[in-house]
Amino acid sequence: MQSVTQYQSYISDYLKTFKNAKEPQTLYEPVAYILSLGGKRLRPVLTLMTAEIFGTSCQRALDAALAVELFHNFSLIHDDIMDAAPLRRGKQTVHEKWNTNTGILSGDAMLIMAYRLFETYEPETFHELAKLFSKTALEVCEGQQYDMDFENRDDVTIPEYLKMIEYKTAVLVGAAMQMGAIVAKTDSENKNHIYQFGKNLGIAFQLQDDYLDAFGNPETFGKRVGGDIIENKKTYLYLKAIAFSKAIDQQELKHLYSINPTDTTHKINTVKQLFISSGAAEATKTEIKNYTDKAFEVLDTLRISDDKKTVLRQFGKQLMDRNV
Repeated sequence: MQSVTQYQSYISDYLKTFKNAKEPQTLYEPVAYILSLGGKRLRPVLTLMTAEIFGTSCQRALDAALAVELFHNFSLIHDDIMDAAPLRRGKQTVHEKWNTNTGILSGDAMLIMAYRLFETYEPETFHELAKLFSKTALEVCEGQQYDMDFENRDDVTIPEYLKMIEYKTAVLVGAAMQMGAIVAKTDSENKNHIYQFGKNLGIAFQLQDDYLDAFGNPETFGKRVGGDIIENKKTYLYLKAIAFSKAIDQQELKHLYSINPTDTTHKINTVKQLFISSGAAEATKTEIKNYTDKAFEVLDTLRISDDKKTVLRQFGKQLMDRNV
């Protein structure tokens, strides 16, 4: 097994060979641009890592890993358009740097390019990868639609929210790992179990993201703390606070989520206090632990060496050990 840094290096090097000049430049330059913005590339790292977990060289999984990275960035381009977001990883978003139509078309091209990467594999592996990829891509779209629908609803339930983050975020984590298992040609039981490991870890990660958005350290979180509160996003914290609060506190919380003040300091501080006093903050931390534990329980079902189980467990712990 290799380090996360080494896997990231493989992906970065492979991207350099993939981003060859094509025409029209106005279609392909935005593709190269979004891929150059970097990020941790955790999803393709998981594909490479899983291939090695099941006894295959990670080099054989590079095309599958790059397909995952292309799809993820395609979804970011379109998400940014829908959110009218000006920045992505501190740089101009594609639709801001070019225009909305270019963003839509370049994103579409990335999705097709992702599928074409599976053509490098033999027919049986190609079929299995494409089938999983299609299922996952559709679920991510469904998750995004749920997320948009929730913006206009006041009756979102916690099970509905958990389903939304499972589809929007977690299924791609699970699929990234299962793709590595498919390339390694392990048995179906291992493929299914590694998917469950990734999916549960993905849900835990997103719940932790919700928590850190309110209570994270601005210097280490990487995003503006309180962003979800400013945008009135009904996260797990908000839904738990509504469920746990007295009527008067529910009313105040709903009021705060209906306004967009110029000075957001009071709003953020008041909402955070309601999250704490209602018990929502503690309940969120408990749910993060529950899903992390679910992921680790799956490790016992995998038919791999104890050393490899330890590698996966340590990766999961590192992923969840973000500063608050």
